[in-house]
Amino acid sequence: MKVTEQSSLYSNLDTMSTAELLKNMNNEDKKVPVAVESCIPQIEKLVDGIVERMKKGGRLFYLGAGTSGRLGILDASEIPPTYGAPYDLIIGLIAGGDTAIRKAVENAEDDMAQGWADMQPYHVGENDVVVGIAASGSTPYVIGAVKEARSRGLLTACITCNPDAAIAKEVDIPIVAVVGPEFVTGSTRMKSGTAQKLILNMISTSAMIKMGHVKGNKMVDMQLSNAKLVDRGTRMIMDETKITDYEYAKSLLLKYGSVRDAVDSYLASKK
Repeated sequence: MKVTEQSSLYSNLDTMSTAELLKNMNNEDKKVPVAVESCIPQIEKLVDGIVERMKKGGRLFYLGAGTSGRLGILDASEIPPTYGAPYDLIIGLIAGGDTAIRKAVENAEDDMAQGWADMQPYHVGENDVVVGIAASGSTPYVIGAVKEARSRGLLTACITCNPDAAIAKEVDIPIVAVVGPEFVTGSTRMKSGTAQKLILNMISTSAMIKMGHVKGNKMVDMQLSNAKLVDRGTRMIMDETKITDYEYAKSLLLKYGSVRDAVDSYLASKK
């Protein structure tokens, strides 16, 4: 039996107090970072492969079904506002299409050919990278896509939570975070989903840093889409340039449109 489908280590959940439920879930969640840590060498290989290809114009595709698909879409959607990267640099696809983001689409994940078909409108190229996300490691929608991508010479990887998962045999870089049975038997939105989210954070954040979207420890290319981010950007400029006038720093940010350009222009004017 797959580890993700094994019976919970806890019995009679329905008779536990709220405190017992929360404490036991938290105890299980503590196992997740340890499982992810063991995957760092494989994650490193993937990040380096992604950066190498992005520098040649490649993109990153995430494919998944259910929770796994939603996590990929979440990670992809947060990259443009956070790092100022193009919206089509990291692309998240889910079995069943956008409808499945909010509502389950029956049998959508069972079509072996649909994952690759969903990628075709994006004119897939040799420098693109495909990461299949599947806690079970057996989702046909995802396996079919990575298998086809690999046969065409694209770099492929997977994020799964089952050892010896079928998908791991179909990719160049298998990332396998074995978190153990879920607190609620088979509910992979829990520990498995948390592990996947942590790994996706590591992949995209590391890639964006190595692509130059972070200076020091700051998101210098973030989009100024609300007042909070304008304030954050203003304070970044003050920190980098030693400007003490908040309104002046803010005016530079709004004039140049990004922390990077505002700082560069200001420092250049002082030379």
